[in-house]
Amino acid sequence: MRRAFRLILLTLALPAIYLVASVILPLIPGPGPDLSGPITRQVGLLQGPIHTDILFPVTPETRAAFAFAEPAGVPLNHPKAEWLVFGWGSAAFYTTAGTYADITATAILTAATGDDAVIRLDALGPLPPLPNLRFLQLSEAQFLALLGETTTALASETKLNHPGFTGSDAFFPARGHFHLLRTCNVWLGQTLRASGIPFGLWTPTNWSVRLSLASLTGQTG
Repeated sequence: MRRAFRLILLTLALPAIYLVASVILPLIPGPGPDLSGPITRQVGLLQGPIHTDILFPVTPETRAAFAFAEPAGVPLNHPKAEWLVFGWGSAAFYTTAGTYADITATAILTAATGDDAVIRLDALGPLPPLPNLRFLQLSEAQFLALLGETTTALASETKLNHPGFTGSDAFFPARGHFHLLRTCNVWLGQTLRASGIPFGLWTPTNWSVRLSLASLTGQTG
């Protein structure tokens, strides 16, 4: 009986510990290289209800780094293309979530317990004002490091057999695995920190990302 009671208490405590950690740890800067310098670049972070995309400006460096995306149907060379959308997430969850009504219980369970990762790329034109869009002000070294980190996250440059959501996007296999402790937002934080961009120690949720962004000084605008 005592063991059963302890197991019940532990089961109830784990979600509470997860929630508390998702609020406290984003406020603690995680380790990363010092690539600070004069601000010459910016990238966007576009948040949905549970996921955050990176928006790269379409520049010669971006086109070169993601040149494989154009033959896959992502129109990076279109004259009106201004932003590349980069997202990392669970294969089961991400590729079925055209809208949140599409998400199945099986996809949620697979994502939570462990799933292959995929990367979604898309191209956008001029951005309208969006309340869920923040910009990071970066040095040249930080920007180039972030390009490097995101391209090396690809496991293959061969497009997955999935139609995408917008007609201009494509999915690709990604390195690493998605699970409850390494969500898309945790991956985002790890990638930003590895690029010399100050960010919270662990950011599993969208509110964790917002808390980390709010704690930064001189990086957002």
